[in-house]
Amino acid sequence: MLQTVLDARPAEDIVAGREQTLAAYRFMLLARLLDDKFAALYRAGKIHGGVFLGRGQEALSVAVGLSLAKSDVFAPLIRDAAGRLAFGETVLDAVRTYLGSSLGPMRGRDGNVHRGRPREGLLPMVSHLGAMISVVNGMLFARRFQKKSGTVGAACIGDGATSTGSFHEALNQAAVEKLPLVLVVADNQFAYSTPTSRQFACDSLEDRAVGYGIEVQVVDGTDLSACLKTVGEAVARARNGGGPQLVVAKLLRLCGHGEHDTADYVDAKLKNSPLGRDCLKVAEENLLRQKWMDVSQLANLRNEIIHEIEEAVAQVQREPAPDPFSEAWRAISSGHLSETHDENGN
Repeated sequence: MLQTVLDARPAEDIVAGREQTLAAYRFMLLARLLDDKFAALYRAGKIHGGVFLGRGQEALSVAVGLSLAKSDVFAPLIRDAAGRLAFGETVLDAVRTYLGSSLGPMRGRDGNVHRGRPREGLLPMVSHLGAMISVVNGMLFARRFQKKSGTVGAACIGDGATSTGSFHEALNQAAVEKLPLVLVVADNQFAYSTPTSRQFACDSLEDRAVGYGIEVQVVDGTDLSACLKTVGEAVARARNGGGPQLVVAKLLRLCGHGEHDTADYVDAKLKNSPLGRDCLKVAEENLLRQKWMDVSQLANLRNEIIHEIEEAVAQVQREPAPDPFSEAWRAISSGHLSETHDENGN
């Protein structure tokens, strides 16, 4: 069936689809291997604070990052390494933040997931779930006041965040003001260890869109092609005046809430269900089936990425940590620390 659809498409669409899929897969693999490295460093006592992996959510995440333009606004979640990388975050930024380098975007002064470069549209995450939606709304309002059009703001949340007051207030505001917001919900079945059956009474999260008068799309979060199509179309509708868009992706978090969590509360039946498919493996199988990559190319790409990550980690481990005696201890916003130094710390 898939091949029949591909054969019916114009050749240029197939090439574009192939190139986008290959780019998406590379970011997914980079995110997965980078997460694996962070997990290893955490277990070795090299990382202070938590490590939160995006295993199983890379397809949805990368679709968001690739669908946005560089002039857009992106508020990622802790599990959005793939989307961050696709949107432009460097491996060095990620490693420097996790290892507390003073040369990182936050100069080693904040938690390892609270990193970003606001001037470039990549927002540092606020841990309070749902809180970033209103931040994105504010930036979209600012663009509107500046008479700038064509900007889209994407905010990513989990299913648990949809039960917070921040979610309701911000989504209602976006709907009333018809802001070009794309709200992406990773419905990964658990808010930490609380199952969705204990989070909301409606049949599914997409039912909530009706109350706000916004468009909603549901997507299989384990299917890269479906994620690229669904998120891409939602971004296009928002950019063209369609107002807020809600995307709900059905998937399963293939790890604990953090590396400290064994996730024993996840039923084996759920792990073995379609929701428990590994999106990275599904993407690999599709690449092989379409003959867009072969086994040796996949292996070479993996080795290339591992080398890139190891080089970045080795470099950052030689970099200085913040010096408490020389650091100007003030709010980053007041000193504009994240905006006044380049990637070399100058």
